Amino acid sequence: MNSPIKPVWIHQICLWGGMIAAVTSQSLTTPAFSSPESSITILEDNPKVIVDEMWQIVNNEFVDKEFNRVEWKEKRQELLVQNYANREQAYKAIQKALKWLGDPYTRFLNPNHFATLTSQTSGELSGVGIRLTLDRRTSQLYVVETVRSSPAAKAGIKEGDRLIRINGKPTALMTLEQARDAVTGEIGTDISLQLSRKNKGIFQVTLTRAQIEIAAVSYNLKQEAQLRIGYIRLDEFSSRAAEQMRNAIQDLSEKEVSGYILDLRGNPGGLLLASIDIARLWLKTGEIVMTVDRRGGDRHFLANGTSLTDLPLVVLVNKGSASASEILAGALKENGRATVVGTSTYGKGTVQSVHSLSDGSGLAVTIARYYPPSGEDINQRGINPDVYLDLSMEKHIQLKNDPSLMGTHADPQYKVAINVLRKNVLPISLPKISKPVSLRWENLHEVVKDKTFIGK
Repeated sequence: MNSPIKPVWIHQICLWGGMIAAVTSQSLTTPAFSSPESSITILEDNPKVIVDEMWQIVNNEFVDKEFNRVEWKEKRQELLVQNYANREQAYKAIQKALKWLGDPYTRFLNPNHFATLTSQTSGELSGVGIRLTLDRRTSQLYVVETVRSSPAAKAGIKEGDRLIRINGKPTALMTLEQARDAVTGEIGTDISLQLSRKNKGIFQVTLTRAQIEIAAVSYNLKQEAQLRIGYIRLDEFSSRAAEQMRNAIQDLSEKEVSGYILDLRGNPGGLLLASIDIARLWLKTGEIVMTVDRRGGDRHFLANGTSLTDLPLVVLVNKGSASASEILAGALKENGRATVVGTSTYGKGTVQSVHSLSDGSGLAVTIARYYPPSGEDINQRGINPDVYLDLSMEKHIQLKNDPSLMGTHADPQYKVAINVLRKNVLPISLPKISKPVSLRWENLHEVVKDKTFIGK
């Protein structure tokens, strides 16, 4: 089961952020435009086609077979007897119908939102690597982020730069969708952007469009007194995240780290399978997660003996850690593989499937509920940390305004994680061993034959 979750790429409308969970990505290849019980006929160019596609998917997959006590078949008749002058009217009708289900995670995605979500969960995109937003007060376009190692990042484009022209065309009258379409194009082709930056003024860059892998994982080696810590930050569970996590663990392992800190703070989730694959990199045995669909069928996902390390691990979480983050944190905590530090997580215990509709829009539908190994329902409750530590409002604002401070001594939760590792890792020096060896406390009696070691 594949799955997405994470904030939508280019908009202020990041309604998915931190809330959507592990989702299954599917495609609706043969939409049904009528049912045997109905005599309604729908022409393929009618906006009702999209409305009926939505209804059919929900009817077949929605986790609550009672449809929140809504007479769903009757709702189909109500929807299809209406006349829709254009797709926008049909979209509004779909959004209204989905509210009847009482599930905030079953939602409609217009073509632009669906395209950006697709690129987000695939872990790659084609273009120059900028995320844009529209200031609705001034109708001006701004860069909100540049993707690491993208053509835009290499050219020095920064957050807050105002986009004035695209290939000589002014952006003043462009919608966000039009600007996005103008920036995208065939890989290898050039695009000229005119931008403005405070204290720099107007400047011009020419970029070559490329296929860009979105880095979901960042990591580095941190020397904390006698400890060599592998600090790994995971931003989202894209289809490339497990591969990137594997590379990070292997690289840090070659640098002989003493233990690891895995930072999931603010990670809103992603693909279900990505969370399972990443859990297997850390967990040798044990259950990872169980999903239950509306028919009561359950699937158990287990570790498979492919873990890369058994060194001590601390996982950092907060209220922004959701869905796939909660699956991973719950599996590592409840199997005794990691100590979880921070605050309670978001509390999203449902799984969505994402379907493409025939006009390029999309639909996310809740199809299952998931449970950590304990079987506890975490929906609206979250995963509780082993070591609870909240940040002051002042510190929270400081880290939000300067993310580079996360994973440093300016980060209280990171400092607590170091202390936890100190209690679980003992750097030692043994005769005739040229390199430092780091061992877990429980393994010390098997290796240390004398008492010549350094540590608390």
